[in-house]
Amino acid sequence: MDPGKGISEEAVKKMESGIYYVAGIDSGSTSTDVVILDQDGKIKSTMIIPTGGGAMMSAEKSLDLAVEKAGIKEEEIVRIVTTGYGRAYIESGDDSITEITCHAKGAHYLNPNVRTVIDIGGQDIKAISIDENGAVKNFLMNDKCAAGTGRFLEMMARTLGLSLEEMSTKGLEWKENIVISSMCTVFAESEVVSLVAQNKRCGRYSIHGLNVSVASKVGALAARLGKKNPGEYMMTGGVAKNPGIIKALEEKLDAKLYICDEAQLCGALGAALFAYEKCSV
Repeated sequence: MDPGKGISEEAVKKMESGIYYVAGIDSGSTSTDVVILDQDGKIKSTMIIPTGGGAMMSAEKSLDLAVEKAGIKEEEIVRIVTTGYGRAYIESGDDSITEITCHAKGAHYLNPNVRTVIDIGGQDIKAISIDENGAVKNFLMNDKCAAGTGRFLEMMARTLGLSLEEMSTKGLEWKENIVISSMCTVFAESEVVSLVAQNKRCGRYSIHGLNVSVASKVGALAARLGKKNPGEYMMTGGVAKNPGIIKALEEKLDAKLYICDEAQLCGALGAALFAYEKCSV
């Protein structure tokens, strides 16, 4: 891949025809996401598939599916920008941009009033402060530990014998405020196993305690940025589909979180927008 390469003559000819597309690929640890935009900068197609078998293979498969869904030909895509952990291994990209910059870009597109973006990924937590133009002002990140990440929630769901979807809704059903004292994934899992052994219902109520633990960790990062940059909060990533986490986080921040259908696609959307801007110059 030639990072940051310019627009080829072939691409220019396609753009001159008036009908062309650009794409953003977000290669994450859990999922590989694709967003295709048309010549007007509107979303034409999206795709999310589990990451597996390597970043390159997942990127190609996700892009193929997004192209098929859009009803277009891949050769009509004039520029591809990659982002995420696996971006360096995707040879089909024309440019590569960090996920923090892309999440900021995508969030601004979805809601220009957002000033703090909270992203809970499979392996890290990010809080990103952005300005009125969607540019990154500052960010805080926890990437040294699985605590509070999507992987943490997957492990806890497995321990409780639940799917992630079941766990996300059951976190709203609690009658006893059970505190999970450790945020370390290993120790928290041991606590939950002990609770389940004592009482199965008590184990299910511990989901709320897990949600509160995650919200405390994530909220602490977001609050530090949000106080210096007032404005709306937005949550991105797959965990944005978890109502239990959302509720606990809103209580922690004492603020409403903006959640949209495209939350998990925010990084890929930002990458696609950078591709579109390059072609619009």
